[in-house]
Amino acid sequence: MATAETDWSQRFAKWQAEAQLLAAEAEGNPIALLAVLREMEGVHRRLQEGALRNSLPADRRRLFALLQAIEQSGGWPYIPRLQIKTLLEHLSSEGSDSAG
Repeated sequence: MATAETDWSQRFAKWQAEAQLLAAEAEGNPIALLAVLREMEGVHRRLQEGALRNSLPADRRRLFALLQAIEQSGGWPYIPRLQIKTLLEHLSSEGSDSAG
């Protein structure tokens, strides 16, 4: 019999495999890859602003315990964005590589 933690781990693994499959199918197509990233960001935002916010404890003691658990388990999830500056630096370094 699977534990609740194992069940979540299996479900996350399946979800991650599907995301990897989408990314592999979009490889070489930056527009499609950006669409995949936008969807992931949208899921993150909807979970954070909806279900998570609605699930936060109402009293300080339980909220503090949750914050401790978040810190101990790796911190707050964050999806970093590739900045335009980074893209320009990449293009600049490619230009200097091909010039030499």
